[in-house]
Amino acid sequence: MNNKKYIMGIDNGGTVTKAAIYDLEGQVLSIASNTTRMITPKPFFTERDIEELWQSNVLVIKEVLKKSAIDAADIIGISVTGHGNGLYLVDEQGKPTRNGIISTDNRAKKYVEQWYQSPKFESDILPKTMQSIWAGQPVALLAWLQDNEPESLEKARYIFMVKDLIRFYLTGEATQELTDISGTNLINVRDRCYDDELLAFWGGLSWKDKLPPIKLSTDCCGRITEEIAALTGLKAGTPVSGGIFDISASSLASGINQTNKLAIVAGTWSINEYVTDKPVVDKDLFMTSIYPMENRWQITEASPTSASNLEWFITQFMAADKQLEEAKGSSVYDLCNQLVASTTPDESQLMFFPFVFGSNTIPDATAGFVGVTSFHQRAHFLRAIYEGVAFSHLYHVERLRRINPQLSNVIRIAGGITHSPVWLQIFADIFQSQLEIVDVKEHGTLGAAMTAAVMEGYFPDVFAACDAMVKVSEVIHPQLDKQTVYAKKYAMYKRMLDDMQPTWKSHNHQQPIEA
Repeated sequence: MNNKKYIMGIDNGGTVTKAAIYDLEGQVLSIASNTTRMITPKPFFTERDIEELWQSNVLVIKEVLKKSAIDAADIIGISVTGHGNGLYLVDEQGKPTRNGIISTDNRAKKYVEQWYQSPKFESDILPKTMQSIWAGQPVALLAWLQDNEPESLEKARYIFMVKDLIRFYLTGEATQELTDISGTNLINVRDRCYDDELLAFWGGLSWKDKLPPIKLSTDCCGRITEEIAALTGLKAGTPVSGGIFDISASSLASGINQTNKLAIVAGTWSINEYVTDKPVVDKDLFMTSIYPMENRWQITEASPTSASNLEWFITQFMAADKQLEEAKGSSVYDLCNQLVASTTPDESQLMFFPFVFGSNTIPDATAGFVGVTSFHQRAHFLRAIYEGVAFSHLYHVERLRRINPQLSNVIRIAGGITHSPVWLQIFADIFQSQLEIVDVKEHGTLGAAMTAAVMEGYFPDVFAACDAMVKVSEVIHPQLDKQTVYAKKYAMYKRMLDDMQPTWKSHNHQQPIEA
C-alpha cells in the first residue's frame, strides 16, 4: 500500500496554464500544460477569455492526475500561482463582467503619468506601497475602466488577481492572498492591509467593497468542492492554500532560502530579485513586496523585457521554420540556438531593444534593432535578441546592487532560457557571474506547491520547504575572454537607451497618422 503524500501546484502565466504534482522531496511525478489565447483588441491591450482560462485549468488538472497514476486522495494540498497584476472581474456567481487583463497591458499609461506628477506620491504614498506604479497594475486598469467601461466595474462583485480567481472557482471562497496583492499598489505593504488613503489617491474608494479579505500564502483558503471534484477528478475536501505571487514562487523554486542571494527569472518578464529582512523604500526601485514568511520582503527589479521577445520574433518571422522543424521532430528553439551559436559577439554591433511589450523602466520605450546593414543575417538578429534580453536583466541587477552591495555574484537562474545552453552562456558572459541552475522543470508550480506543504504542517516555513525540495543540477561559468567585448556592447546599449528616450517620447506622443 502506498502511503506517500503529494502536493499539486497550478500556475496561470501570461497565456500558459500548467499543473504539476510533487512529492515532499520535490520530485515531480507529472506535468501538464495548455496554452490559451492572448487577445489584443487594440494596440497595447492584452486580454484573455476567462471561461477559456478556467477550462484550461480543468483540462490540466485532469491531465496531470491521469499522467501521475496516483489516487487523488493522496494529494494533501493544492496551491495556485499566476502572473502578478493584471485584472480579473467577476460577479457574485463568478461570471466574468469582461475579459481578464494580462499584466503586459499598457492601455492605462496616462493614469500612471498623472499619479507620478502628484507631490503626494513620494511623500505619502510611496512609504506605504514601497513600489513603482505601472500600467499593468490593477490600480491603473481599474481607473481606466472607471472612465471607459464603468458598467464592467459596476457589475463586478469581486476584484481578483488571476490565481485568486482560480482558487475561488476551486473552493467557492473569495479571498485575496497577501504576497500577490502586495505587488499591486492596492494595499499598504508597510502595514499589510487595505488603506483608505491609498484607495482615495487612486480614485478608488468605491472599489473597497469589491476587494476580498486578505489571507496568508500558507493559510487554508478553502477546500475542493463536490462540484469541482466531479469536474476534475480531485478529491472533495482537499485543502487549498492561499498560494503565492509568481515572482515569489520562482524565487522559492530557485532555492532562494536566505537573504542576499540573487535570483533571475527570464520568462515573459525580466524578473531580478532577492529576499531581505529590511524593506526598501526607494523611488527608483520597481517593487518591494511581501515574502511568504514573517519579517521577510522581496526586492524586485522587473519589466516585460525578457524571453517573450524571442517568442514574438518566432511568431512573426519564423512561423514556417517552426512548422518545418516540428515536421522533422525538432524544435524551432533548437534552430534559434544553432543560428546564434554560428555567430560570435564581436562580429556584429547589431543591437536590440527588448521592448516589444513596452518597458516600465525606460519611459515610452518601444522595441527595435539598431545598426542593421546588408551584412546582417537572421542569425545576427537572433543573437541581438539573446544579448538584448540579457542586457535588460543586467540593467535591473545593477540597480539592485546599488541598493544592496552585499548581493552574491553567484546567481540562481530560472525561466525559459534555462532550456538554451547557448543563451545561458551569453548570460554568464555578459554578467561575468557564475550561474546556478536548479533541477526544476516548472518553477511556478513547485513554488506554489511548497505553500501547500507548509499549510499542512510538513515544513515549518517556506525556507525549510525550499531546503528540502530544491537541488542545484548545473553550474555555468563565465568565459573571461568575452568580458571585454560584452562590456563594450553593454556600455553602447546604455548610451543608446539614453539617446533614444527623446525620440521615443516624441514618437509615442504624436497623433496617429491619418490617410
